[in-house]
Amino acid sequence: MGRNVEIKAVLRNRQAAELIAQRLGGKGPEIIDQEDIFFACNNARLKLRIFDASRGELIRYKRPDLEGPRISEYTIAHTQDSLALRTILAETLGQIGSVKKRRTLYLIGQTRVHLDDVEGLGDFLEFEVVLHPEQSEAEGETVAREFIRQFGIAPGDLIARPYVDLLPESPIAASKARHYNSARNNID
Repeated sequence: MGRNVEIKAVLRNRQAAELIAQRLGGKGPEIIDQEDIFFACNNARLKLRIFDASRGELIRYKRPDLEGPRISEYTIAHTQDSLALRTILAETLGQIGSVKKRRTLYLIGQTRVHLDDVEGLGDFLEFEVVLHPEQSEAEGETVAREFIRQFGIAPGDLIARPYVDLLPESPIAASKARHYNSARNNID
């Protein structure tokens, strides 16, 4: 099982972020088009990341929905038949959402810097500090906080939820809308 310390934030200035990533001496950029399909899963999240019909990754991860640096534990299985696997998982577990994005990836030391253009949501910045087996969460959090400082991320731009939960058609967003509409009806 892998571990990383992650942050996600609204990306206010893509060009400035690209310049910072280049200045920090990372490898990249690599442009990756991908679709993440989410499936019902107890006690974790399960997604199939599809790059194309013959290449994908099944990813199970656990991560608290907190703003700022947070630990994520994950397991990844690579597949050469992502479309068949999608069908099996959807019919067996139920598909709960889908996120399409164009990811610009920079590798800076042990950190994956993602500049994501998410369909229906806009631009976001993610850091994934991939922890070495002997590394503590606190060390990863220190690295993540330094990236927050380097990229000038404001506390109000940090995001706790995954992209799928931010989409209007997501079960989380629908639940919030029902709660909001119910509250409004009680006021009227």
